[in-house]
Amino acid sequence: MQDLNDLSLFAQVVQHGSFSAASRASGVPKSRLSRRIAQLERELGVQLLRRTTRQVRVTPIGEAYYERCRAMLAEAEGAREVIEQARDQPGGTLRVSCPVAIAQSLLAPEIGRFMQANPGVRVEIEATNRRVDVIGEGFDLALRVREVMDDSSLVVRNFGESPLMLVASPALLDSIGRPRTPQALEGMPGVNQKPHDGKHVWTLTCDSGQAMHIAYDPRLITDEFALLREAAIAGIGVAMLPRMFCRDAIESGELELLLPQWITPVGTLHAVFPSRKGMPPALRRFLDFLAEILPETARKAGMQLQQPGMHRRPVGAA
Repeated sequence: MQDLNDLSLFAQVVQHGSFSAASRASGVPKSRLSRRIAQLERELGVQLLRRTTRQVRVTPIGEAYYERCRAMLAEAEGAREVIEQARDQPGGTLRVSCPVAIAQSLLAPEIGRFMQANPGVRVEIEATNRRVDVIGEGFDLALRVREVMDDSSLVVRNFGESPLMLVASPALLDSIGRPRTPQALEGMPGVNQKPHDGKHVWTLTCDSGQAMHIAYDPRLITDEFALLREAAIAGIGVAMLPRMFCRDAIESGELELLLPQWITPVGTLHAVFPSRKGMPPALRRFLDFLAEILPETARKAGMQLQQPGMHRRPVGAA
């Protein structure tokens, strides 16, 4: 198959009537133009141009070849315009996995704006708290709130962080006592998400960097943050929740912050997707949409996200 670049150079020589004019129009040196056209003629086994010291004339076969070249180049330009138009107006189906709480609190208020701005995109959102297999289940993107897991097959884009907070209801603490040290948490009832490694542990770190790991046996296990928060408010057990899901309950007095002088882990709101290479325009547009709306939507919902990499203060700090 002929190199389209050679066809383009040949067409420009014909269009402009000389190698010098084609060189000025294309920015390709005249000597290189001459070599490429000569190579094209050798490969085809025909003479396309008759060269003299004063002018260049197209041979009859060169004229017929030029017409076909022009048609092919026009089709190539049309193909490029299709891609550019798709970037401007993306289409197709976008499959997204998202935790229930994020779908309800952060996506629901703004998803209509994305759909209106991208009328050619069909969005399928599976609101689920299970950790989906993005590639195996055919998702374009999965939103997650927990820690970022190493997975070389997926690309990660962070949108913000929400420090975890160790909380319990005042009534529960009145009955079992308020812990003054991490060791005092031992034996206390708890509620928790299902951990990836199967170990239920509260991790607290002091200012010097020393970490304490307190194992416990939770009475309630669920990946739904709303259930964990309500169970903690009801006095079922101590919970470690993202600040964005329990700050209002702390401010209202329904929950009490434990051990504020200790630093807790950070939950990262992030998206994972298969690859940046060949990313569909609809997915690129959706990622930009998430980066735009998530921090502001969280703020309006009474939540708070801090940008990844910001200095983290102890959980009790403002």
